[in-house]
Amino acid sequence: MSAYIVATVRISDPERFALYSKGIAGLSERFGGEAVVKGAVAEVLEGDGMVGERVVVSRYPDVASARAYLASSEYQAAGEHRTGAAEVVMRLIEA
Repeated sequence: MSAYIVATVRISDPERFALYSKGIAGLSERFGGEAVVKGAVAEVLEGDGMVGERVVVSRYPDVASARAYLASSEYQAAGEHRTGAAEVVMRLIEA
């Protein structure tokens, strides 16, 4: 069963966040990940979302692959650059 990581991102320090982005570039694919959606919210139709907030959806072959990506040493190292640079909510969905 496929697994999806759905992240919403509010960037507060673009320069520092760029270091995180550079650190994870191509990493997801090494764990079977495939980008489904990457973009900024154009309009909030319901709820407390924010225009401009980024949304990233990645599909993995299974939950184990998605978790392995997040647990990898490369992801953990890149994540240090994200601290203080963005507010991130990450969800794991099995479908």
